[in-house]
Formats: sequence, structure tokens, C-alpha cells
Amino acid sequence: MALGPIASATLRTSAVLGLRLVVQAGTLLLVARLLGPHGFGAFAGVAALAVMLGTLSTFGTHIVLLAEVSREPQRRAAVLPFALSTTLICGSLLFALYLLLATTLLGEAGIGLDVLVALGLAELILQPLLNLPGAEHQGHGRIATSQLLITLPLALRLLAAGTVWLLHTADPLRAYAWGYLGASALALLVATLSLRQAWPALRDWRLPRLAELRHAAGYAVLNLTAIGPTELDKTLALKLLPLAVAGVYAAGARAIGALTLPVIAMMLSALPRLFREGQTDRTRSAHLLRWVFAAALGYSLVLAAMLWIAAPLFDLLFGPRYQGLSDTIRWLTPAVPGMALRIAAGSALMALGKPWMRVGFELGGLVVLATAAMLLAPRWALSGMPLALACSEWSMAMLGWLLISASRRWNGSTMTAPPVA
Repeated sequence: MALGPIASATLRTSAVLGLRLVVQAGTLLLVARLLGPHGFGAFAGVAALAVMLGTLSTFGTHIVLLAEVSREPQRRAAVLPFALSTTLICGSLLFALYLLLATTLLGEAGIGLDVLVALGLAELILQPLLNLPGAEHQGHGRIATSQLLITLPLALRLLAAGTVWLLHTADPLRAYAWGYLGASALALLVATLSLRQAWPALRDWRLPRLAELRHAAGYAVLNLTAIGPTELDKTLALKLLPLAVAGVYAAGARAIGALTLPVIAMMLSALPRLFREGQTDRTRSAHLLRWVFAAALGYSLVLAAMLWIAAPLFDLLFGPRYQGLSDTIRWLTPAVPGMALRIAAGSALMALGKPWMRVGFELGGLVVLATAAMLLAPRWALSGMPLALACSEWSMAMLGWLLISASRRWNGSTMTAPPVA
């Protein structure tokens, strides 16, 4: 039986993301074993801070580029000149903020300034610039190509981690951090060369107009709130838990997050069509949303069950220094369905032109995460942080579904509510 365009694109993108999963798993294992739980806990906490702030570097202009190219490819020339300048200006300001926060609030991590600089430049300047060609390819429907570009720096980081492992350097964290920066720089070069049309010349760049900033602002904030639940917990763990315990938690959470990639693949494949139909053909978009939510729920329930059974394997993979990792994985499994449904709900709201609704439910989830973590983590350590994450993910999944349902009712839709466990 022939597959529909979304299903076919999802399979192609899942194949690319399968490669990404292998790369992420290999990097996670190498870096975790290389640094040990103390070092990995510190690294994961400061890297998560850089990743969260880095989501603001483009100020949402890469999403504007995706939306405009999805609707009309020629709109690329109108968006890129201000998207590039905005990314460099915002990224530079956020880089300074990152260094201030990392050296003051996370000083207990004991990470050197040069390591912070390398991580900051990679996540706050280079990776945001890489988002622009990725968004352009995605807008043209080249989803797999877009994901290959996103996977490229991850693959190069795996190469950097393997090199550090083989060289047995005296300071593996410093060596890996600079390899991390080099991976992002090389990936950005390849990404720009992959475009069928070159970026506009520097003389054609311009500052964004006020209306353009207002339009992008919702996407900028939702980028931060979208990444927050998958990154903030590592920074909170660094603050609230002993370093070794934070490292064990971060290893488990990274493994769980990587396994939700098929849901991300599905949403990436559906986004261009949702952008086109969300405001014009409500019946077809309602059918697509029901399919998306059902698939996300079914996959995540199977994944959670498999993780519970396979949890002891993680102790073997990560080694004896990560004692208690299998228990952490099992405590994390209740968060998996909520995480998948949250990803689906957030992407749907964005495509349906409701970015501020997505910001609202994800901000609420971040408040739940921070509050639950402060209450549970100091008392129950390894089980406290996973429970806090589960509370956050499920609160966002439920609120996101309610907002989608309410939004479509307000617009006169008769969409049947998507299934939620």
C-alpha cells in the first residue's frame, strides 16, 4: 500500500534521525565515560545553559524563514538579510550573558573560562547560524537534508570525543570543548555550501524592522520554552544535587531524550503541511492532528515499556561509576509519553499560528519543573528529578491539548479531541 506524503517523509526523516540517534548515543557514552559522573554532571549543566540561551540567538527568525519559504520560496530573499544580522547581534549579547551566569551561578561546577568560551561560541553563535540553512531546506520540503545538517555537528562531536578518548589527554573536558567548537564551525561551513542559493552579501544585510521583530518575538520565546524542559533539568540537577548524582541523572535524561527522535521526525515532516493548511483547510488539518497525536502516544507507550525492561543494560553500557543509572532510567519512563505528546502539541500550536499559546503552556511547564525539582530533588535525589520531569511533561501535554482543542472550537472547528493517555 502506498504511503502518504507525511508518512513517507516521516520514514525518510526517521532514517536520518536514526543516524542522529546512533551518533548521539555514541557521543553520550564516550563523553560520559571520559569525564565520569562528576565531570559529566558539571559539563551537562553548563552546556544545557548554553543550549537554552542559544535558542534565543536567532530571535525566532529561522522559524519566520521556515514559514515564509514553506508558503512562497521567493520570500527567502526578504527574510535572510535581517535574520543573519539579528542572529549575530543577539548571539553576541547572549554570549556575554552566558559567561556571566556560568561563572556566578554555576561556579561550583569548577569549569575553566576557556571551556565556557568554547561551549558558548558553539551554542550561541555558530549553531544558531546553522539553524538558518536547516530551516530553509525544511521549508522547501527537504526534511531529511535539513536533519542531516543538524546531525553533522553531532557526528563531528562524536569524532572529537573519540579522538580525545584515544589520545588520553590530561584534561579531557578542555580538549573536548574545543573539539565541540570546531565541529560547529565545520558544520556551518558545509551547511552554507549546501544551499542552492548563496546567502546575501554582507552589504545587503539589514536590521529588522519593528514589525518584523514583533512577528518573530513569539517564535523566539517559544524556542526557549520548547527547549527548556529538555535542558533546564540538567542545570537544576547541577544546582540541587551532588555532582556525581547530577551526572548519573544527566546521562539517563539524555538517553531518554534521544529516543523521542521519531516523534520529532514526524512533527518536522508534518510542519510544512500544517503551516499551509492550518489557517485554510481546518478539516484536513484536524485529521492530520488526530493522526499525529495518536502516533506520538502509541510510539511513546511502547518506548516506555521497552526502556523499563532494558534499563539494566544502561548500567553495563556506562560502567560501574554510574551506579544507579538503571533505577534512574526506570524513574524516567513515566515522563516519556508526556514528552512525546508535549512535542506534538507544541509543534501543532506553532504551525496553527498560536505561538503565544505554546509559550504559555511551556512556561507553565517550566515553573512546574523548577518547583517540583526544588521540592523533590533534595529529598529523593535520583528519583526526585525524574519525578519532577514527569510532572512537568504531563502538565504541558495536557494543557497543550486543551489549548489546541479550545483554539479550534473558537475558530468554529469540529475537530474530535486527539487521544491522550
